[in-house]
This record gives sequence, C-alpha cells and structure tokens, in this order.
Amino acid sequence: MDLVGIVLIVILALVLIAVIWGVGTYNGFVRLRNLVQEAWRQIDVELHRRHDLIPNLVETVKGYAAHERAVFDEVTAARAAAAAPGSSPAEQAVQENQLTTALGHLFAVAEAYPQLRAADNFLALQAELTNTEDRIAAGRRFYNANVRQLNTKVESFPSNIIAGWFHFSRAEYFEAEEPAVRAVPTVDFGTAGA
Repeated sequence: MDLVGIVLIVILALVLIAVIWGVGTYNGFVRLRNLVQEAWRQIDVELHRRHDLIPNLVETVKGYAAHERAVFDEVTAARAAAAAPGSSPAEQAVQENQLTTALGHLFAVAEAYPQLRAADNFLALQAELTNTEDRIAAGRRFYNANVRQLNTKVESFPSNIIAGWFHFSRAEYFEAEEPAVRAVPTVDFGTAGA
C-alpha cells in the first residue's frame, strides 16, 4: 500500500468519525428537546389540575366570607390569566406567581373564619391544592434540570456547531419569582415568654 492509499484511508476514517459524532450529537439534541417538552407537559397537567381546584376553593370561601368580593375577583382574574393557553414557560411562571399571590390573599381571608378553617370541604380542597403544589414543584425541578442539560449542550463547543446547523435553541426555565418563595424565613422568638 502506498502513501496515497494510507492518507485516503486516514481521511475516510476521520470523515466517518465526524459523521458518527454528528449523528450522535444530533440524536442527543432530539432526545433532550423531547425530554424538555415531556417535562413541560407534565407541569402543564398539574397546572390544569391546580386551576380546576381553585373555583371550588373560591366557592367554599364565599360561603363563609361573601363580602370579600375583591379577593374573589383577584383570584378569578389570576386563574383566568394562568389558565389561558399559549404561554411560554417564562410567561406561565409569571402568571402562576400572580395566582399564588392571589391564593395567599384568599387563604388570609380564610384565616379570619375559624368555622371555614374547620370545614371538611375546605380542608380537603386545601390538602389537594397543597399536594398539587408539591407535584408542580417536583415537575419544575425535573423540567429545569432538563432545560439546563439542553442549554449546556446548545452552548458547549463543539456541539454548538450541530445546534446551529439544525436550529436547536435554548429552552426557557420555569422559575418561581414569588418573593415569599425566595425569601429567607425569619425566626422571631420575641417576647412570647415575657
């Protein structure tokens, strides 16, 4: 075998390695993109469940605190905005944070009515909503982990070359912006014993 044959075999081997790497990288992007989409669909299911619970919760509280109309309107408007289709994860996060704030106001109203806090229907709805919130939080962590993995691959060299050629782009995180969620809890022992 002469030198030209050896060089040709080396070139073909390098081209074959590059093609195999390119196909593997492309397939990795497809897998990550599908994981991100699947994780978002799971969050979406839990968000719909949350949105379906809220009217029942509002009606239960209305039975005890009918004069708190502004709070009910706030929750209803926030729920309608959050349940509207077509939002990106970042937009959905903003809408869900507004809904969380409105629900906080609703629960503050409920605190003023001991009979309501003891009502079985209210307690069941509150427990179901808490369970749903926990599932949304778990879904958010899973989704954001997949987004991080995709975004890292989109931005890293040399996989960013394949990402550019095939128009794979960064995904948006689904983040909690609610100050109460991000705030450091305060502990105040005050003068309880005094």
